[in-house]
Amino acid sequence: MACERCGAPSVIDRPYDGTHPCARHLEASVRERFRREVHLQFPRFAGGRIAVALSGGKDSAVALALTHRYFARRPGAEIVAITVDEGIAGYRPPTIAKAAELCRSLGVRHEIVRASERIGTTTDAAALRLADRPPCGPCGVWRRQLLNGAARELGARVLVLGFNLDDLAQTVLMNLAKADVDRLVRMAPHRQRQDGLIPRIAPLAEVPEREVFAFATLAGLPFDHGECPHASAAQRNVFREVVWRLEEARPGTRHALLRTRERIVELLEAAGVGGAPMVCLRCGEASTGPVCRACQLREAAAAGVMADGGVGPS
Repeated sequence: MACERCGAPSVIDRPYDGTHPCARHLEASVRERFRREVHLQFPRFAGGRIAVALSGGKDSAVALALTHRYFARRPGAEIVAITVDEGIAGYRPPTIAKAAELCRSLGVRHEIVRASERIGTTTDAAALRLADRPPCGPCGVWRRQLLNGAARELGARVLVLGFNLDDLAQTVLMNLAKADVDRLVRMAPHRQRQDGLIPRIAPLAEVPEREVFAFATLAGLPFDHGECPHASAAQRNVFREVVWRLEEARPGTRHALLRTRERIVELLEAAGVGGAPMVCLRCGEASTGPVCRACQLREAAAAGVMADGGVGPS
């Protein structure tokens, strides 16, 4: 196939819009979608510190590289990358090394936050203590809280996440399948600032995972290809397969799922639904109940049993 715009060899096909861009036009397209989402999700930027969640994988590598490119020449802008070490043997060390390599190449400050030091446990430990449940649940809850806490301590105005179109479409479908409207509203990108929470934005929201990978590869960005050893137990795997099958059968499904979430949030906001988060009585972090889910899971892991019910984190 040839690129419709210049006739150069295509590097990827995009069934959702019927195009086959070459390397140059794919890169330009990804940069432009990133730029549009930054303007939409983080308007009226007037300087300050911007935190970027950097796992060491392709998505966060592209998010950091594009954030650096976009903000580096803006007066008063400072970019800091935050990597969470959840404590996953054989997986996290190589990703941290790639994250550090990327930060060095860009001249970006790199902060590493270790779960073992901040919350007193790790994902590997939780996997052993809570052997009857997938460890991805506690891992995700703790990682979100650690990222928010680190970004707040750094005085960041916003936290940039590397979520791509596939990630967000899967999350929307997961929450719809569980009728979890509250979590659907709370998921990134955040539309409003909430007490105790650094606003999270996802500038790659309109970029499919395949295009993120192609961009990272073409740009020569250092990133780790490894998969978390706990990932096979994640509930998300089912929804990943469903979304991909729907997209194959009906190109544009992923974009439609994002528009569905946006419409639901708009309707709920117009109706005045959704309040400010509470403060966890245990750790002082933002929560939707007296005790946040992160503390519930930490206490359950310490006891070796999974907490029943409870109120999830913001």
